[in-house]
Amino acid sequence: MDMKEKIQSLPSSPGVYLMKDSLGGIIYVGKSKNLKKRVQSYFYQSKSQPKKIKALVSHIRDLEHRVTDTEFEAFMLECRLIQEFKPMYNKKMKNPLAYTYIVVNMRDGLRRIEIAGEPAGNDGAVYFGPYTSSRHSVERAVQSFLECCQIACSSAGFNGSACLNHSLGLCRGMCLGGEAVDEYNEIIDRFIAMLDGSDRSLYEEMRDRMQRAAERYDFETAAKFRDCIEALDYILMKEKVIGFTGEDRNIVVIEELDEDRIKLFLIKRSRILYSERISVRGCDTASLCVKIKTAIFSYFGPDTRLPSSEVSREEVDEAQIIYSYLQRSDGRYLVIPEEWLGSEDSAEIDDALETFLDEV
Repeated sequence: MDMKEKIQSLPSSPGVYLMKDSLGGIIYVGKSKNLKKRVQSYFYQSKSQPKKIKALVSHIRDLEHRVTDTEFEAFMLECRLIQEFKPMYNKKMKNPLAYTYIVVNMRDGLRRIEIAGEPAGNDGAVYFGPYTSSRHSVERAVQSFLECCQIACSSAGFNGSACLNHSLGLCRGMCLGGEAVDEYNEIIDRFIAMLDGSDRSLYEEMRDRMQRAAERYDFETAAKFRDCIEALDYILMKEKVIGFTGEDRNIVVIEELDEDRIKLFLIKRSRILYSERISVRGCDTASLCVKIKTAIFSYFGPDTRLPSSEVSREEVDEAQIIYSYLQRSDGRYLVIPEEWLGSEDSAEIDDALETFLDEV
């Protein structure tokens, strides 16, 4: 079967496609809600394609696909296959190994907000991340924050003279010592609290300052705060993902495939532990509860628990997919607390499942 026939024979269902070169090597992995429509777009819209896509298409000699029941599964499978095969064009279009951390570290007598590619270990610093976007995006967010809060000191230490950024209005005078150092330390504390989720007052204060600047027609200042807030939103979202994943929740997800079938997922951290298609034709709620409860104790029970740990950089991509999926407006999921798993006769699980299934 030639390429044209393979493309025409693709199903219009969710799944993953693997593009291969003349030697059979996988050069690109993609996913789609509609395999046929997505793959056709590479070949039938060639004039409007970016150069990277045109280069990819010129090297495609074979095609493989894997069908999934849902778009969510296609996302997860794509992520796993990219990590497994590390295709050349996935690296060119989006580097899956480009991880960046924000670190608050002591240097030259001041805590500094810096960027790092790897945690340095037991160095006493505070780390946030990893972030999977480009290092430049994270650096831009941090620099924008430093300038908006006037803590972008360019001095290497306290030498009694103002740094260049002080004259530009970007440094409140930490280099000169005095009250500015106390103000600086307070902002650093609030920055850490903003990222770890314990206090968002600094974020809200920046929004208020943006609004006040706009009301007095100082659009340059308002735009500066707007751009900073937009850059910080990405960082804060990543911290939510990492925090949610690090809580090691036991998550039950049910997705409707059609009027006769549902798909059950049991999720822990960044992994789908179990998935199953279930026929609901002629199946009452009580029977369905028993079936799901059996799976819950098989995969979430006391014998399956692992020690808690920080979210690793290898988990971040899957964690982002799972978090985004659960936050969708149509996403339905149930969290099973650990204390409910002490006994298989748990009335709490029975009641929660019954209510959950009635709402699906």
